[in-house]
Amino acid sequence: MADMIASVGDNIGMPQHIGIVACSAEGAALCYRTICIEGAALLGPHDHPEVSMHTHSLGEYMKPIYRNDWAAVGELMLDSAHKLASIGAEFLICPDNTIHQALPYIESRSPKPWLHIAGVVASEAKARGFRRIGLTGTRWLTDSDVYPVKIAENGLELVRPTVEERDEINRIIMDELVYGVFEAVAYFQQVIGRLKEDEGCDAVILGCTEIPLIMNDGSSPLPTLDSTRLLARAALRRAVQA
Repeated sequence: MADMIASVGDNIGMPQHIGIVACSAEGAALCYRTICIEGAALLGPHDHPEVSMHTHSLGEYMKPIYRNDWAAVGELMLDSAHKLASIGAEFLICPDNTIHQALPYIESRSPKPWLHIAGVVASEAKARGFRRIGLTGTRWLTDSDVYPVKIAENGLELVRPTVEERDEINRIIMDELVYGVFEAVAYFQQVIGRLKEDEGCDAVILGCTEIPLIMNDGSSPLPTLDSTRLLARAALRRAVQA
């Protein structure tokens, strides 16, 4: 098996350099680890594309988010993009669903192209034959058009949690998950179970890059679309196919 993996790697040219525009630590770390660990399946034992990461502090992101200033959020992302491009990154990913709503403000000025996390997830949902998808994530994400647009482009339906569910999920993410506190499995199971039974959903998007740290196909009442790992895998494919 190791010989087969090595031979695959031998047939691939120099992978592209991946730039990670990070925001919150736990999700960015999971995305980075996935790229490094799963790169071996494409490139050979212990191998992965070159990866660089830059992030402003989460606190700097939260200041404009709290005042609903997405243009300012975009400028932080753009600053990271320029720094990553200056050290050789050839394309960019952002393992944070929420701040993708700032991407339209700066994408045309970006020094390098981006993979869009919601586009990656929506494509996977379509490929797997799902039709009606539940969404979990921060309140800013679930209230936004980040996923509705990409889901609709793929001919699928999106269902958001109730207002009360959005508020509690947001609290769990911001007060627990981003700090490495992973105790809210039962609440996510409750919400996802309701999306299945009451809303007819056939899959759920783990639309905060920290949620996969506590939810997966084994613990969820619905098949999961793990935005963190799906983005990492899409970045790997792009890096080796370029």
